[in-house]
Amino acid sequence: MKHRIAAALMTAALAAAAGARAAETRCGWIENPTPANWWLQDADNMWTIMTQGEDADAVEGMELIPDISERDYVRTNGSYGYACACMSVETDGKERITKILSFRQLALAKCQNDKALKSPGY
Repeated sequence: MKHRIAAALMTAALAAAAGARAAETRCGWIENPTPANWWLQDADNMWTIMTQGEDADAVEGMELIPDISERDYVRTNGSYGYACACMSVETDGKERITKILSFRQLALAKCQNDKALKSPGY
């Protein structure tokens, strides 16, 4: 009986672990070109965080992104633009950030000097 309970607990723990997504650190250009549009362009991909009109709810953790225009920032459209940042996130593994766990804005020079990053498309 003890072995069955232990086996059941082990199976439940493995199933829970398999369902959990691992946090990923993503660093690159955080872009907010227009209202409710947010992307992160890193060396691997252009990650969609939020798209105006498509996303009914904000991604969990959006409140962790401060007003990026208060630090090292490039304005491209009125008060909208881009900055450099590192984020701990969960993704769908393809193109979407599904959860933001932490956010740290960096100096623009950090992204500008990273040869693996493309320049923002402005």
